[in-house]
Amino acid sequence: MNRNSNIVIGVVLIALGVLFLMSNLGYLNFSWNYLWPLALLVPGIYMHFAFFTGIDKNPGILVPGGILTTYGALFYANVFFGWHIMTNLWPLFLIGIAVGLFELYIFGNRDKGLLIPVVILGGIGLSSILGSYIRFDIKDYLLPIILIIIGIVIITKSGQQKK
Repeated sequence: MNRNSNIVIGVVLIALGVLFLMSNLGYLNFSWNYLWPLALLVPGIYMHFAFFTGIDKNPGILVPGGILTTYGALFYANVFFGWHIMTNLWPLFLIGIAVGLFELYIFGNRDKGLLIPVVILGGIGLSSILGSYIRFDIKDYLLPIILIIIGIVIITKSGQQKK
């Protein structure tokens, strides 16, 4: 770890120590119930910070960074709005992986193979969330949409082969 990383980690630990001490002395009233998602959110945000500031130039750090940030935000939503929302938001676990891989695609070497799991996981996640909020039977629309997409891909590829 370089000097800047050590300073950031040191400041975070000092701040947490002061907050916990103030809580134990009765000056603050907060509970670990509201803080535990930080165990995911802070490392995720730090991984993004490290990449975008040049501390770590490997774009692979964005995969766990995107996943942890998404999951941390999801868990904070559950902590503040109630765990019942997980009924509709569970697909964010799939979308979190898609976010991390998409960040690697965008800021990495643009390997098109990364887009396959991004589209699959993101598509399943988004369609599941939409299916939770928009009341329609997705299976009535899924097969026709898949057939249309496959047809477009076949036509596009055959047009490219003629050139």
